[in-house]
This record gives sequence, structure tokens and C-alpha cells, in this order.
Amino acid sequence: MSDRLYIFDTTLRDGEQVPGCQLNTVEKIEVAKALEELGVDVIEAGFPISSPGDFESVVEISKAVTWPTICGLTRAVKKDIEVAADALKFAKKPRIHTGIGTSYYHIHHKLNSNPDEILERAVEAVKYAKKYVEDVEFYAEDAGRSENEYLARVVEAVIKAGATVVNIPDTTGYCLPHEFGEKIKYLVDNVKNIDKAIIATHCHNDLGMATANTIAGIMNGARQAEVTINGIGERAGNTSLEEVVMTLKSRYQVLNIDTNINTTNIYRTSRMVSNLMNMPVQPNKAVVGRNAFAHSSGIHQDGVLKNRENYEIMDPKDVGINESSILLTARSGRAALKHRLELLGFELDKSKLDEVYEEFLKLADKKKEIRDDDVALLVGDATRTERRIKLEHLQVVSGKTLKPMANVTLDISGEKFDASASGNGPVDAAINAVKQIIHRQVTIDEFLVQAINHGSDDVGKVHMQIDFNGTMFHGFGANTDIITASVEAFLDGINKIPVQ
Repeated sequence: MSDRLYIFDTTLRDGEQVPGCQLNTVEKIEVAKALEELGVDVIEAGFPISSPGDFESVVEISKAVTWPTICGLTRAVKKDIEVAADALKFAKKPRIHTGIGTSYYHIHHKLNSNPDEILERAVEAVKYAKKYVEDVEFYAEDAGRSENEYLARVVEAVIKAGATVVNIPDTTGYCLPHEFGEKIKYLVDNVKNIDKAIIATHCHNDLGMATANTIAGIMNGARQAEVTINGIGERAGNTSLEEVVMTLKSRYQVLNIDTNINTTNIYRTSRMVSNLMNMPVQPNKAVVGRNAFAHSSGIHQDGVLKNRENYEIMDPKDVGINESSILLTARSGRAALKHRLELLGFELDKSKLDEVYEEFLKLADKKKEIRDDDVALLVGDATRTERRIKLEHLQVVSGKTLKPMANVTLDISGEKFDASASGNGPVDAAINAVKQIIHRQVTIDEFLVQAINHGSDDVGKVHMQIDFNGTMFHGFGANTDIITASVEAFLDGINKIPVQ
């Protein structure tokens, strides 16, 4: 039978301490409801005494959320505990989270105290909180740098005083994974009443080891993990919820530990928190980053297309992402291009695929990434019926103090024609040069330019509607050079005019 790990989410308390990430009460309720849908067991809703806004948020979240435990943070101070109890009065399952520093640094340099006095204050805080709620969690701040023997004394005393959860934070992200795991094991082996409480981890990411330390703690007996969405938090952040949950899911046969998390909601919740807190998720972030399930190397793409598990240890659907991304870049091979073409509904024989692939490589050298629109346009160029009029050469001179001039060479049924013209702008000059060659009385009724990927290196997609003797013809063109794309769109429309 598997063990159960409780997920304690502190996105709305520790996560919100990040400068610039503050949320209003309405936004906090929105996040809290998403966390409830996600399946977290405990929501740390705020630090009630810290501000009227935090107090109000804890009150309103307590009203809005049904089944998760709602937790309010306090210091080991009676007034803090009283205010937290008041803020939690509407919670169906309230918890007060109180504590004090237990490391040499905190005892002597932050609190100007001594170990015996700190132990006494810890016990008093738990006993006082117990008067208001049954569920009391105690945190030993900076436990990561606390001496294990003293930490064990404090943990045993607060459990005896009524603590239901004892939180062992690596507040400064100092521990190595084996050190943190050994610390949890020491408590399991040396605290007589440890079976009366749940051991919690609360790890920070200052050295990039928050998730590793949390997993080490779980492997040694911790059964509550304190985490945040996207790993947000003070300084380098907290342990990431999605990393811990998916580690347990992916390595279940080794760890044999379950959570209540509905993992298919992970990606959606990640995006919500990122948007509301204006905190972008780094592209290479584990589990929820833009590139977490993206493959651009031709070798990797070929492997994934043959069997996803060649390069993916998680199914993207498990975290709420529809499918892996086969990103088309200059490093992509024919297999990836063929796969994308098939998804878009194109079936090309080998010779046409080779032709499109050569054009694809030329475009990929100009762009960082090729999108579906780019591919469709490349296929259109290779598969559309032979055009009578083709753009052979285009040169434009333009600038702030220069009159725009264009020189155009067209191939019309195998014969070359040249013309030069000026215009109100470089596109107008190029179109005027084309008109000198084709001798068609056409009017441009609509001229629409769109960026496909919204970047400065993007392909410009041009749609042009032209009028010839009262009949409308539509032309399309695309190129990283918008003037070339415009001329191509104009010629595409001209080519659709029936030959007299």
C-alpha cells in the first residue's frame, strides 16, 4: 500500500512575497479556487497580522474554498496568533502556522536570545494557538542550519504541546540533498513522539536544490511538502509544486507515494499564476516551461516520432498539455517536416518533399522557428499550379531622405522583362514597376500585412485583393522581406486573372 503525501501550497503567502507579484483579494480567491481544483490539501492563504489586505484575503479565501485546510502564518507572538485565529473564523478546516528560528544565527543574531528561551517560546506559541484551533503547525525557521540535537528537542517539545505538523524548513536553501534527508531521518529516529505529528518540508532554491532536498526529505519520512506554483518565492524561490508532484508520479514504482493532485490541471494553474502575478515562466522550466515538451534537434524529433518515451519521461497530457511540440528549426530533419505536413493535411511524394525541405532550410536559416503558417506557405509555393508570371528579381532603394525606387525582373512564360519605377513607398514603387511590365489595369482594393510569429525576424504574410474589370482576385505572399511578400501577393492575384 502506498503512502500519502500532503501538498501544502504557499503560493499566496511565500510566493506572493516576491516583489511585484502582489495580488488583490479577488485575484487571490481566483488562485485559491484553482488550487482547490488542482487538489492541494492545504492553502496557506496569508500572514494575517502583516497587513489589512492579508487579513481580508485570509477571511475571504476561508469563505470561498470548501475542502482544503486554510492556513494562516504567525510568528511565535500571542497577538499574531489572535489575529490569525480571527481571520480563520470562517474556514471549514483552519490551521494556525506558528514558529520561531532555531539555528545559531537566528537564536543569537536575529532574536538576541538563547536556546532554552527559544524552546520555551516555541512551546508557549503552540499551546496558545491550540486554544483557537485543533490543527497547529510549528515551523523551526532555518532548520536547515540548525543543530540536529537541538532541533529534535524543540520538535519533541512542540509535539507534546499539541503541534499536529512540524515544519522543517531549509529557509536559506543551504542544505545538500543528503544532508537534508539525514536531518529528517534523525528526527524520525530520535524524537520519541514523532508518530504524533506529520513532518513537513519547506525548502528554498538558493542553490537550485529545493526540489532535490524536498524529495530527499520525503524519502526519509516527511509526509507534507510545502511548495508553490512555478516555484515562485523569496529570492530564488521555493520548491516547485509541479516538480515534486511529477517526480512522485514519474518515479512511483521507486517511491510508492501518492498525492491528491489532479495533474492534468497543473499547466492551466501554472499559466494562471504566471499571468496574475506577472511572473513569466522561464522557457526551460521543468514540467511547465514552454520547452519542457518541445523538441528541435532532428535526432530527438525522429526518436520522439518513433516512440515518445525515447526522449520523454512524462506524457504531456498528464500535466494538461495536449501533445509534445516538434519545433521546426534549421536543425530539424525531413522526418519532422514530413510529420508537420501530415498534421496540416499535406501529403507529398518524395520529390516534392525534397523540394519543400530545401526551401524550408533556406527559411529556417533566416528564422529562429518555423510555424505552421510558414510550412503551409512553403507547400503552397511548391505545389500550386505553375504560375505564368514569376518574380525573378527585386531591388528597392528607400530611406528617409531618398525617393523610393524599385527595379523588377519578371519571368512571363519563360521570357524575362525588366522595369523600374518610383512610388510613395518601397512597396508602391515595386508594384508600379510590375504594372509597367504586365500592362493590366488593376486596382488594389485591400492590402493586409500580418506577422505570423510576432517577432522582428518574422515572416510577413500579405493578403492582397485586386480589382480587374470589376472582378475581384485574391493574392497571397509570405517572406521575411515584406516588400518581396507584397509583390508575390500582387503577382499571385494577377496570375489568377484568366489569360485573354
